[in-house]
Amino acid sequence: MRFFSGKSTHAVWFKAILATVCATLLACSDNGSQKHLAQAKAKPDPYTIRFVTINSPSTYFIDSQNNYAGLEYDLAKRFVEFLGPPYKLEFIVVDSFDKVFPTLLRGDADIAAADISITPARKRQVLFGPAFNQVQAMVVYNRDKNNEPNNAEALFEKRIVLPKSTSFVERMRELQSKSPTLTWKETDKLSSEQLIEAVARNEIDFTVADNHLVAIMQYNYPQLDAGMMLGQADKIAWALNKLHGEERLAQMQAFFKKIEKDGTLRNLLDRYHGHTKRLKPVDVTAFLSKSHTLLPKYVRLFKSAQEITDIDWRLLAALSYQESHWDNYSTSPTNVRGLMMLTEQTSNMMNVTDRLDPKQSVMAGAKFLLWMKDRIPSRIPEPDRTFMTLAAYNNGVGHLEDARIIAQKLGLNPDSWADVKRGYQLLNDPAYYVNARHGYCSCGAPVIYTELVRSYYQIMQKYFPTYDPGVDPYKIAETKMPWLLAKAS
Repeated sequence: MRFFSGKSTHAVWFKAILATVCATLLACSDNGSQKHLAQAKAKPDPYTIRFVTINSPSTYFIDSQNNYAGLEYDLAKRFVEFLGPPYKLEFIVVDSFDKVFPTLLRGDADIAAADISITPARKRQVLFGPAFNQVQAMVVYNRDKNNEPNNAEALFEKRIVLPKSTSFVERMRELQSKSPTLTWKETDKLSSEQLIEAVARNEIDFTVADNHLVAIMQYNYPQLDAGMMLGQADKIAWALNKLHGEERLAQMQAFFKKIEKDGTLRNLLDRYHGHTKRLKPVDVTAFLSKSHTLLPKYVRLFKSAQEITDIDWRLLAALSYQESHWDNYSTSPTNVRGLMMLTEQTSNMMNVTDRLDPKQSVMAGAKFLLWMKDRIPSRIPEPDRTFMTLAAYNNGVGHLEDARIIAQKLGLNPDSWADVKRGYQLLNDPAYYVNARHGYCSCGAPVIYTELVRSYYQIMQKYFPTYDPGVDPYKIAETKMPWLLAKAS
């Protein structure tokens, strides 16, 4: 099986963006039901805590198991569990950040949880709970098209667009007070993700975004970089209405104190923001090092799985590294476990009795990958079909099919991974996800996942031979240390 590199084909970005944008406010309960905000109770149940948020990788989205996910969602769910019965959780999802505070201030929501930075201007409007994360506003630029912006003069007469009502606008106004000729445009139609994509495609020169989102987007667009910092680092917190938020504030303080002490907060932050750096030489070095310390214990298992599934053992090993870094005891906050990070649902499907048993984990992961592949049209040629299988392993067949449909509607090839990647990336755009069967998806994730597995697989192909059951088994002592590992030692 050979894998070839390819660049994504993009439709005209602004034409897609200017399409009809969903402006309906949706209220999402914890069990997945949705309703119009106008239909909400005039006098809400005092034990129903209503969170207003937005769809984004940092807040609220649907994962590969069709479950709600996101840092803000996980925190909100745990907060209600902390309060205990009879408290219940309800989400109100608005389609742009500039609607978050109005929804809170008019009493339609109890808590605003939308990756909100604490700023002096906002502190005059709302009451903030304890800070649980820290971000830095950065000027985002395309290093292939622009020099690094390291001062205000570098921003003069440039195409700069910011998401309306965000802290980034406040930061730019602070800079403008010292450089009055600085100008920019603001939009309530485009998210930070979409504006960063516009920079990557050279449709605008600059935008401003938090460093953690920039790091995520650099996986998809390596030409992106972060220039000058705007102001000091911002702290992220939930917001309350000042008129009736004091009691809730005390509950928040107790909750965040607990999850900070027991490690829950640290684990959640790592889950969503702990792996946002691009694959660099140091990452390759770590991979090669573990291939000589951890991998030998499991090579026989990967090769046995190849005998059953006919999937290259090196691809299975690469996938396993991406999932667990070959840590057999790896466990995520969502309770996926083992070398192949199996969910309980997948384990039951594959008759796994112990997810921490390496033999069961590797074989079940390989069979599940093959099961996924069988659900992808056989007409799709290799390597595209394998790439789509990896994406489905990470985020489900449903979102993959939505991405293929979007690619087809854009006049692209739904059987080409390069084109399907574009479809995935549009599943965070309301102009597209409102009509998708499986709805909104932070679908940069399966793209990133697939490309990382592909990178690790290419390294495996370079340094490790194919497996033929007729030849002697792999012996780590016979494999020479790769030059990169030797250089690092």
